[in-house]
Amino acid sequence: MSRIGKLAVPVPSGVSADIDGQTVSVKGPKGTLSFTVNDACKVEKTDDGIKISPVDADDKKARSMWGMSRTMVSNIVVGVSEGFEKKLQINGVGYRAQVQGQNLQLALGFSHDVIYPIPDGIDIKCPKPTEVTISGIDRQQVGQVAAEIREYRPPEPYKGKGVKYADEFIVRKEGKKK
Repeated sequence: MSRIGKLAVPVPSGVSADIDGQTVSVKGPKGTLSFTVNDACKVEKTDDGIKISPVDADDKKARSMWGMSRTMVSNIVVGVSEGFEKKLQINGVGYRAQVQGQNLQLALGFSHDVIYPIPDGIDIKCPKPTEVTISGIDRQQVGQVAAEIREYRPPEPYKGKGVKYADEFIVRKEGKKK
């Protein structure tokens, strides 16, 4: 039995949720998102919030989709009410970032600056030249954008230079000995 799937997704005040067949549409102060739940699960609106349960509890596919569907619905509810945020740090001499219009310009030690076009629905800010804050309502898209920016220059283990998540710990290596 899915421990996550058993819990109902609470709908906070100021957020409205509509269920049309297998599609859950949620509208909140930050925007509107929708998710289509797999046919192996059924969706219903209760007093507690949005409840998801498997159609057949003995079916392995239904059980595997149950917790995932509940988490996806929870993510869209949190996204339209609070939003999601990822923070990146840039370490290295001369490494910096700045937002120019609809592009993020990164100086990462290459012979040229890396220009990353900011996708729709994503807000990128640079409070310091060595910090990048990515925010939006879609959790998957925020994580994907952060991963794409980090991919340009992942942190290396000897000096720790590169782009890393703010909460990431880089395991350092000692280097050559004589």
